[in-house]
This record gives sequence, structure tokens and C-alpha cells, in this order.
Amino acid sequence: MNKWIPALQLTGIGFYIVICVVGGALAGWWLSDKNTIFLIIGLVIGLILAVYGVYHMIKTVIKSQKDKENGW
Repeated sequence: MNKWIPALQLTGIGFYIVICVVGGALAGWWLSDKNTIFLIIGLVIGLILAVYGVYHMIKTVIKSQKDKENGW
């Protein structure tokens, strides 16, 4: 079971990316009535949040793997 934990964490990263990008695009689409700039802004904000969140998630996974190797 211990081998599945990093795999499940990495799967969660994929879902996080989809939620951030699609959520940002939908929020921008909802705000944009006549101007598509809100759609672009929402998409960019979603991408930025996805990159930031993925960075922290991967950092956590790598740290937990290093702790296992060191015997913590």
C-alpha cells in the first residue's frame, strides 16, 4: 500500500491542474459578456494557480520520499 501513496498524490496533481484551468476559464467566460479579455485573464489566473499548486504538491511528494529514504 505504501507504494500507491505517491502515485495517488501525483494523480491528484492532474485533477488539481484541470480544476484550476477549467475553473479559471469558466469564471472568465461567465464575466465576459461583450469582451473576451476576462476569459483570457481567467485562463491565465487558472494557469498561474495550477503551476503554483503543482510546485508545492511535488515539493511535498519529493520531501516525503526523501524522509522515507533517510528512515524518518
